[in-house]
Amino acid sequence: MYFRPFEIAAENFLGVRAAHRAEYRVIASPVGPYFTGGLKPVSIWIALDSARAGKYGTGEAKTGGNYAASLLAQNEGYENGCSQVLFLDAATHTEIEELGGMNVFFVYKDGHVVTPSLDGTILRGITRDSIIQLLKDKNITVEERTVTLAEVREGYNSGEITEVFACGTAAVITPVGQFKSREEVIGPVNPQPGELTTALREELTGIQYGLIPDRHNWLVKLSS
Repeated sequence: MYFRPFEIAAENFLGVRAAHRAEYRVIASPVGPYFTGGLKPVSIWIALDSARAGKYGTGEAKTGGNYAASLLAQNEGYENGCSQVLFLDAATHTEIEELGGMNVFFVYKDGHVVTPSLDGTILRGITRDSIIQLLKDKNITVEERTVTLAEVREGYNSGEITEVFACGTAAVITPVGQFKSREEVIGPVNPQPGELTTALREELTGIQYGLIPDRHNWLVKLSS
Protein backbone atom coordinates (compact mmCIF):
# COMPACT_ATOMS: atom_id res chain seq x y z
CA MET A 1 0.00 0.00 0.00
CA TYR A 2 1.35 3.41 -1.01
CA PHE A 3 0.24 6.61 0.71
CA ARG A 4 0.64 9.97 -0.99
CA PRO A 5 -0.35 13.06 1.02
CA PHE A 6 -0.90 16.36 -0.77
CA GLU A 7 -2.51 19.74 -0.32
CA ILE A 8 -4.58 21.67 -2.85
CA ALA A 9 -5.95 25.19 -2.76
CA ALA A 10 -9.69 25.18 -2.02
CA GLU A 11 -11.05 28.65 -2.68
CA ASN A 12 -12.71 30.70 -5.41
CA PHE A 13 -9.78 32.78 -6.58
CA LEU A 14 -7.67 33.18 -9.72
CA GLY A 15 -4.34 34.93 -9.27
CA VAL A 16 -0.78 34.61 -8.01
CA ARG A 17 -0.58 34.42 -4.21
CA ALA A 18 -0.45 31.84 -1.46
CA ALA A 19 -3.73 30.05 -0.85
CA HIS A 20 -5.80 31.26 2.09
CA ARG A 21 -7.60 27.95 2.36
CA ALA A 22 -6.28 24.51 1.48
CA GLU A 23 -7.37 20.90 1.81
CA TYR A 24 -5.08 18.13 3.00
CA ARG A 25 -5.72 14.81 1.29
CA VAL A 26 -4.13 11.38 1.27
CA ILE A 27 -4.29 8.87 -1.58
CA ALA A 28 -3.92 5.25 -0.45
CA SER A 29 -3.32 2.82 -3.27
CA PRO A 30 -1.88 -0.67 -3.76
CA VAL A 31 1.22 -0.56 -5.94
CA GLY A 32 3.57 -2.95 -7.66
CA PRO A 33 7.37 -2.71 -7.83
CA TYR A 34 8.62 0.78 -8.68
CA PHE A 35 11.25 -0.78 -10.95
CA THR A 36 10.50 -3.91 -12.95
CA GLY A 37 12.85 -6.87 -12.84
CA GLY A 38 13.02 -7.40 -9.07
CA LEU A 39 16.14 -6.51 -7.10
CA LYS A 40 18.15 -5.70 -10.19
CA PRO A 41 20.71 -2.86 -10.36
CA VAL A 42 19.42 0.08 -12.39
CA SER A 43 21.36 2.50 -14.59
CA ILE A 44 21.25 6.19 -13.72
CA TRP A 45 21.54 9.07 -16.20
CA ILE A 46 23.67 12.06 -15.09
CA ALA A 47 21.94 15.37 -15.88
CA LEU A 48 24.61 17.59 -17.43
CA ASP A 49 22.36 20.34 -18.75
CA SER A 50 19.86 20.87 -15.95
CA ALA A 51 19.54 21.05 -12.17
CA ARG A 52 16.67 19.79 -10.06
CA ALA A 53 16.75 22.62 -7.49
CA GLY A 54 18.72 25.66 -6.37
CA LYS A 55 19.51 27.15 -2.98
CA TYR A 56 16.73 28.92 -1.08
CA GLY A 57 14.02 27.25 -3.15
CA THR A 58 11.71 24.29 -2.60
CA GLY A 59 14.24 21.54 -3.27
CA GLU A 60 13.89 19.95 0.15
CA ALA A 61 10.07 19.96 0.05
CA LYS A 62 7.73 17.33 -1.35
CA THR A 63 6.27 19.62 -4.03
CA GLY A 64 5.03 18.88 -7.53
CA GLY A 65 7.32 21.53 -8.99
CA ASN A 66 10.40 19.60 -7.93
CA TYR A 67 9.25 16.61 -9.93
CA ALA A 68 8.33 18.78 -12.92
CA ALA A 69 11.87 20.15 -12.99
CA SER A 70 13.23 16.62 -13.39
CA LEU A 71 11.08 15.46 -16.30
CA LEU A 72 13.15 16.75 -19.24
CA ALA A 73 16.31 15.07 -17.98
CA GLN A 74 14.29 11.99 -17.06
CA ASN A 75 13.10 11.61 -20.63
CA GLU A 76 16.68 11.92 -21.84
CA GLY A 77 17.62 9.18 -19.39
CA TYR A 78 14.88 6.89 -20.68
CA GLU A 79 16.14 7.40 -24.22
CA ASN A 80 19.55 6.19 -23.09
CA GLY A 81 18.32 3.12 -21.25
CA CYS A 82 18.40 4.57 -17.75
CA SER A 83 15.71 4.28 -15.08
CA GLN A 84 16.40 7.48 -13.12
CA VAL A 85 18.37 10.72 -13.29
CA LEU A 86 21.17 11.90 -11.02
CA PHE A 87 21.17 15.66 -10.47
CA LEU A 88 24.19 17.75 -9.54
CA ASP A 89 24.19 21.01 -7.60
CA ALA A 90 23.00 24.07 -9.51
CA ALA A 91 25.92 26.30 -8.46
CA THR A 92 29.02 24.30 -9.44
CA HIS A 93 27.52 21.26 -11.17
CA THR A 94 30.10 19.06 -9.46
CA GLU A 95 28.36 17.90 -6.28
CA ILE A 96 25.89 15.02 -6.20
CA GLU A 97 22.50 15.87 -4.76
CA GLU A 98 19.85 13.21 -5.41
CA LEU A 99 17.94 11.39 -8.08
CA GLY A 100 14.74 12.65 -9.67
CA GLY A 101 12.65 11.10 -6.92
CA MET A 102 15.08 9.34 -4.56
CA ASN A 103 18.01 9.85 -2.22
CA VAL A 104 21.30 8.06 -2.90
CA PHE A 105 23.84 6.22 -0.71
CA PHE A 106 27.43 5.07 -1.35
CA VAL A 107 29.02 2.09 0.45
CA TYR A 108 32.81 2.16 0.82
CA LYS A 109 35.28 -0.71 1.00
CA ASP A 110 36.08 -0.11 4.68
CA GLY A 111 32.38 -0.47 5.52
CA HIS A 112 31.28 3.12 6.11
CA VAL A 113 28.40 4.64 4.16
CA VAL A 114 28.10 8.15 2.71
CA THR A 115 25.05 10.10 1.59
CA PRO A 116 24.82 13.75 0.48
CA SER A 117 24.05 16.08 3.39
CA LEU A 118 20.75 17.93 3.60
CA ASP A 119 21.64 21.44 2.47
CA GLY A 120 18.26 22.87 1.53
CA THR A 121 18.03 21.35 -1.94
CA ILE A 122 17.77 17.64 -1.05
CA LEU A 123 14.52 16.00 0.01
CA ARG A 124 14.34 15.03 3.68
CA GLY A 125 13.15 11.54 2.81
CA ILE A 126 11.64 9.36 5.53
CA THR A 127 13.15 6.28 3.85
CA ARG A 128 16.52 8.04 3.97
CA ASP A 129 16.08 8.62 7.71
CA SER A 130 15.04 5.01 8.25
CA ILE A 131 18.10 3.68 6.42
CA ILE A 132 20.45 5.87 8.42
CA GLN A 133 18.91 4.54 11.64
CA LEU A 134 19.17 0.91 10.47
CA LEU A 135 22.83 1.46 9.57
CA LYS A 136 23.53 2.92 13.00
CA ASP A 137 21.79 -0.10 14.56
CA LYS A 138 24.40 -2.21 12.78
CA ASN A 139 27.20 0.02 14.15
CA ILE A 140 28.00 1.16 10.62
CA THR A 141 29.42 4.66 10.35
CA VAL A 142 27.23 6.99 8.29
CA GLU A 143 28.64 10.23 6.88
CA GLU A 144 26.26 12.96 5.71
CA ARG A 145 28.49 15.25 3.67
CA THR A 146 29.25 16.69 0.26
CA VAL A 147 29.89 14.02 -2.38
CA THR A 148 31.35 15.06 -5.72
CA LEU A 149 30.93 13.30 -9.04
CA ALA A 150 34.73 13.12 -9.24
CA GLU A 151 34.84 11.23 -5.92
CA VAL A 152 32.27 8.72 -7.17
CA ARG A 153 34.15 8.25 -10.43
CA GLU A 154 37.44 7.71 -8.63
CA GLY A 155 35.83 5.50 -6.01
CA TYR A 156 34.29 3.21 -8.60
CA ASN A 157 37.52 3.00 -10.60
CA SER A 158 39.70 2.28 -7.55
CA GLY A 159 37.28 -0.11 -5.89
CA GLU A 160 36.83 2.15 -2.84
CA ILE A 161 33.10 2.35 -3.57
CA THR A 162 31.69 -1.15 -3.51
CA GLU A 163 27.92 -0.53 -3.57
CA VAL A 164 25.53 2.25 -4.50
CA PHE A 165 21.81 2.26 -3.79
CA ALA A 166 18.92 4.68 -4.09
CA CYS A 167 15.95 4.91 -1.76
CA GLY A 168 12.46 6.35 -1.70
CA THR A 169 8.95 5.65 -0.47
CA ALA A 170 7.84 3.66 -3.51
CA ALA A 171 11.18 2.14 -4.54
CA VAL A 172 12.21 1.39 -0.92
CA ILE A 173 15.85 0.45 -1.65
CA THR A 174 17.10 -0.13 -5.19
CA PRO A 175 20.68 -1.10 -6.15
CA VAL A 176 22.44 1.18 -8.63
CA GLY A 177 24.67 -0.40 -11.25
CA GLN A 178 26.06 2.34 -13.49
CA PHE A 179 25.99 6.10 -13.90
CA LYS A 180 25.86 7.21 -17.53
CA SER A 181 26.06 10.49 -19.40
CA ARG A 182 26.89 11.64 -22.91
CA GLU A 183 30.53 11.81 -21.77
CA GLU A 184 31.15 8.64 -19.76
CA VAL A 185 29.97 5.47 -18.07
CA ILE A 186 30.86 4.98 -14.41
CA GLY A 187 30.52 1.58 -12.78
CA PRO A 188 30.94 -2.15 -13.47
CA VAL A 189 29.82 -3.77 -16.71
CA ASN A 190 27.83 -6.54 -15.01
CA PRO A 191 26.71 -5.09 -11.67
CA GLN A 192 25.09 -7.23 -8.98
CA PRO A 193 23.09 -6.17 -5.90
CA GLY A 194 25.46 -5.53 -3.01
CA GLU A 195 25.35 -7.46 0.25
CA LEU A 196 24.53 -4.44 2.42
CA THR A 197 21.99 -3.12 -0.08
CA THR A 198 20.17 -6.45 -0.07
CA ALA A 199 20.27 -6.79 3.72
CA LEU A 200 18.91 -3.28 4.27
CA ARG A 201 16.08 -3.81 1.81
CA GLU A 202 15.08 -7.09 3.43
CA GLU A 203 15.17 -5.54 6.89
CA LEU A 204 13.20 -2.41 5.99
CA THR A 205 10.52 -4.25 4.02
CA GLY A 206 10.37 -6.83 6.79
CA ILE A 207 9.55 -4.10 9.29
CA GLN A 208 6.99 -2.57 6.95
CA TYR A 209 5.19 -5.91 6.48
CA GLY A 210 5.34 -6.80 10.17
CA LEU A 211 7.74 -9.71 9.65
CA ILE A 212 10.52 -8.13 11.71
CA PRO A 213 10.07 -6.40 15.10
CA ASP A 214 9.60 -2.64 14.83
CA ARG A 215 12.28 -1.56 17.32
CA HIS A 216 11.78 2.16 16.69
CA ASN A 217 7.97 2.29 16.75
CA TRP A 218 7.74 3.43 13.13
CA LEU A 219 4.48 1.61 12.41
CA VAL A 220 1.11 3.14 13.22
CA LYS A 221 -2.03 1.00 13.21
CA LEU A 222 -4.80 2.80 11.30
CA SER A 223 -7.60 0.28 11.75
CA SER A 224 -8.28 -3.15 13.15
